[in-house]
Amino acid sequence: MTVDSTAARKPRGGKRAGAKKPAAGAGEPELVQLLTPEGERVEHPDYAIDVTPEELRGLYRDMVLTRRFDGEATTLQRQGELGLWASLLGQEAAQIGSGRATRDDDYVFPTYREHGVAWCRGVDPTNLLGMFRGVNNGGWDPNENNFHLYTIVIGSQALHATGYAMGVAKDGADSAVIAYFGDGATSQGDVAESFTFAAVYNAPVVFFCQNNQWAISEPTEKQTRVPLYRRAQGYGFPGVRVDGNDVLACLAVTRAALERARTGQGPTFVEAFTYRMGAHTTSDDPTRYRRDEERELWEAKDPILRLRRHLEREGLADEAFFAGLETESDALAKRVRDTVRTMPDPESTAIFENIYADGHALVDEEREQFIAYQASFADEESK
Repeated sequence: MTVDSTAARKPRGGKRAGAKKPAAGAGEPELVQLLTPEGERVEHPDYAIDVTPEELRGLYRDMVLTRRFDGEATTLQRQGELGLWASLLGQEAAQIGSGRATRDDDYVFPTYREHGVAWCRGVDPTNLLGMFRGVNNGGWDPNENNFHLYTIVIGSQALHATGYAMGVAKDGADSAVIAYFGDGATSQGDVAESFTFAAVYNAPVVFFCQNNQWAISEPTEKQTRVPLYRRAQGYGFPGVRVDGNDVLACLAVTRAALERARTGQGPTFVEAFTYRMGAHTTSDDPTRYRRDEERELWEAKDPILRLRRHLEREGLADEAFFAGLETESDALAKRVRDTVRTMPDPESTAIFENIYADGHALVDEEREQFIAYQASFADEESK
C-alpha cells in the first residue's frame, strides 16, 4: 500500500505505467500516495481514482483560495483584528481532498482548524472569523451545510460524531459522518471512547486525523510507539495512512472510507500524514521547539506546489488560469479584510445570556455588577 517520493518518474503525459506497491524509501513512512512531490501521477491498486482536468483545476483553486484566506486571517490577528487564529498552512491537501470526498447529506464535525473543509461545505469564510473576533459563537447554522460549529475542546467532537452516526444508522439514512482531529487528540480519552462505541455499534463514521507531527510542542513520538493508523486495529476496524500533502490520495482514501461507512461496513480511521508549517495558533512560537531544517524538508512537499507541477507538466492549466486565480485570491482577501473590520461589536452584556434557561439569581447579580463597572468609565469621561 505504499509509494514513495523517490520513485522513478513516468513518461510525460499520464500515470506511471505498471505501478504496483513500491516499498517506501529509507526513512520514508508507508502511506497511500497518488501524486508525488514532483507532480507525478502514480497508481495504487486499492485506491484508483479518475479525475478530469476541470476537477484537478478545481482542487488547485480550492487549496490556493483556502491558503490565501488563512494567511489573511493570520495577518488580521497580528494587526489586532482577531483575538486568535489557528492556521492550516501546509494542511490544505488533507482538508480539501477529504472535504471534496463528502456528499451534501454527510455530516462533518470539525475541530478549530478545518477552514478548508468549511470551504468545501459552502461555509462563507468570513463566518469563521466572527468567533475569533469575539462577536459570535460560530456565525453559521450547522444544519444548513451539515458542518458543525468549531470545537475547541480537544477530541470531544469525536464522541459527538460517533453519537450522531449511531443515530444515522438507526434512522436508516444513506449517509455518513466524518470527524476531524489532530494527532494530539488521539491521546485523549474521548477519542478512545468514540473508537469503542463506533466499533461496537458499527457506526457509519470516518475518523480523519491530520497528523501534522506536533501537538502544540509535543512531537508524535512522545505520544505513540506505533503509527497512529494502527490503533484502529485494536478496536476492530481498519486504519489507513495517506500522504496528507497529496490532495488526490486524500480524496480517494476518504471517498472509499465514507462509502464503506454508508454501506454498513462501519468506521474507518484515516491518518493524513502531513505537517503544520506555521504555529499551532498565533499565540504559539514554533521556533522554540522545532528546527528550521524540519520545516524546510516539508516545504519541498508543499501540497499546492505539488498539484501545480502536475498541472503544468501535463498541460492542464495555462498562465491565464493561474493569473485569473491570483486575481480571485486578491478579491477574496479584500472581502475578508473589509468584512472583519466592519463586524459590529456584540452587546457587552450578551455574555450573561443563555447561561440558564430560566435565569439565575447569581447571574443576574453579576450582570448588574458588570453594568455598573462599565458605567463607571462613562462617569470618568464626563468629568
